[in-house]
Amino acid sequence: MRLASLLLTTGLLALPLTAEAAPRFAAIFGDHAVLQRDAPVRVWGWAENGEAVTVSLAGQSVTATADASGRWEATLPAVPAGGPYDLSLSGGATLKDILVGDVFLCSGQSNMEFPTKYANNAYNEILNSANDRLRFVTIERDAQPGGALRDLPKALAWRAVGPETTGDTSAVCYYMAKALQKQTGAPVGMINSSWGGTMIQSWLSQLTLRGLKTYGPGLATLKTYANDPAAARKVWQKVTQDWWDAHEPQAGEKRQWAGLAYDDRDWKTIDTTTFWEEADDAALKGFDGVVWYRTEITLTAAQAKAANAITLGAIDDADTTFINGKAIGSDEGWNTPRHYEIPKGLLKAGRNIIAIRAVDTGGGGGMWGDPKPRGIHLSDGKIIQIPEKWKYKISTSISGLTDIPSTPWLPTSGLATLYNGMIAPIAPYTLKGVAWYQGEANVANATEYSRLLPALFADWRQSFKLPDLPVVVVQLANFGPVGMQPTDSSWAALRESQRLSVNADAKTALAVSIDFGDRSDIHPTQKKVVGERVALGMRKAAYGEAVALSPEPVSATHRGEDVVIRFRDTGGKLLTYSSAQAIGFEVCDATCRYAVATVEGDTVVIKGATTATRIRYAWADSPYVNLYSAGDLPVAPFQLEVK
Repeated sequence: MRLASLLLTTGLLALPLTAEAAPRFAAIFGDHAVLQRDAPVRVWGWAENGEAVTVSLAGQSVTATADASGRWEATLPAVPAGGPYDLSLSGGATLKDILVGDVFLCSGQSNMEFPTKYANNAYNEILNSANDRLRFVTIERDAQPGGALRDLPKALAWRAVGPETTGDTSAVCYYMAKALQKQTGAPVGMINSSWGGTMIQSWLSQLTLRGLKTYGPGLATLKTYANDPAAARKVWQKVTQDWWDAHEPQAGEKRQWAGLAYDDRDWKTIDTTTFWEEADDAALKGFDGVVWYRTEITLTAAQAKAANAITLGAIDDADTTFINGKAIGSDEGWNTPRHYEIPKGLLKAGRNIIAIRAVDTGGGGGMWGDPKPRGIHLSDGKIIQIPEKWKYKISTSISGLTDIPSTPWLPTSGLATLYNGMIAPIAPYTLKGVAWYQGEANVANATEYSRLLPALFADWRQSFKLPDLPVVVVQLANFGPVGMQPTDSSWAALRESQRLSVNADAKTALAVSIDFGDRSDIHPTQKKVVGERVALGMRKAAYGEAVALSPEPVSATHRGEDVVIRFRDTGGKLLTYSSAQAIGFEVCDATCRYAVATVEGDTVVIKGATTATRIRYAWADSPYVNLYSAGDLPVAPFQLEVK
């Protein structure tokens, strides 16, 4: 077991095969798989060092030789759509029922992971979904901080969709694939490699992160972690604490909030069994940022001496925990149970203070869950329960914080951890395109996302050896508080980062979902519409069709006292639903204010905007919109300078 754990940690899972082992395909290949049509197809696997193997498909064969590590790779000639075929390996297995069609990688966080069985109208859809020409495989969750796996830990099953299987597909991926299969008539294969709550940094390779220059400390600590996890934790705790001391407003004063001498009588009380958004405090409704918690516990001298650890349950998303003013640990993950060792002598007989600096970057926030496991552990195995009612005080909004350090070895917010375990071992499988639905976990820093998303495009194109690999990005749906007045929105800023990144890359497309989210649920269930919009984007980016996507602004210019915004992809004209006006427009100079906007053909006119320097549209976490193309696609949220 220790050897297996070491191999998983260090990324050395795919070692050269022993002399007794027969040649085999990489684990991503299996019976019922779909291979890419009309393109050279890369196939690889494992054999004895120096062994020559022959791969055959549809009457064509190629030979490859295993390298010193035992890995071989062959490129099969292009084959038109069809099948089923056998994919055979000399001296090894023959894979049966292989189709040739179009293959798509679907990746991202929970809204891509979201299964079809939970989507709207799932019962009827699944019941009538049988289609042997639509197949899928799901990459199992696997975070690897120690390095990139060379192969998946085990072979995975490709399956055709049908009443028994469709419910397990990614809903967005399934509806995209279904629409494309109907359009092209060719078989379609879906590879779903997703993990909820994940940051984009986890999906990038270490090589690419190193090239971005700003992730050096995290990558260096990650290297330390591979050899000495305890030392790495100490290093990273200091990095984190130094960052907060430098960036939290009034950090010196707030550090006193963790101490015994601080007077917290003016702090409010909160139930820590639910997210802070559910508290009876308007200031916490939809709040993303930093909130401090405090509670006090009284111990006998014997208890204080015997205490060795503390368990706090889950804290969404990150925490630093203090006892009597001293930081004892920090962690990340919205549902990660916190358990920290307590240094000897830190707890005292009598009154003690436990304080938590909780950081929420989006969605629910703070301490939550069953309070029973929370407590101070004693050396005799007993646990002293911690009260479920704590005091709290709001510190600062997430919008005032950027580049918050993220622990580099964590699965969902680490550096390259998911690339190592869920992308590297399936590359370079030959693909038609990639569907990417992610960003909720990165809303705290849209500026950095503007670097990371283009880096992902380049990284995966290199990994899959496809320089022009098309990528369709789902722009984040509406979620969170509605806008009562113009304000800054981290969600809107992330959407704009996605839009501009796509516009700067000719082989990408944007699927706008601003009208099919759910302001009270970060996981909206209407995935059919989103999947079909992804399919429309794929028809443009991957198939080169001249299809119109969601309208986007081309220019905003002054015309007398008015501002005229011209759009592309309108389908001939813009439409406003349920009103003669287009809602959601703001004119900005020193400040932003809502504006009266009307449609004229493929333009929007804002009257009396002589001082406007920029225009914003749908600039809120959860905006209401009514501006559409003639083809019933919503205008993408945007921000634009006025010329």
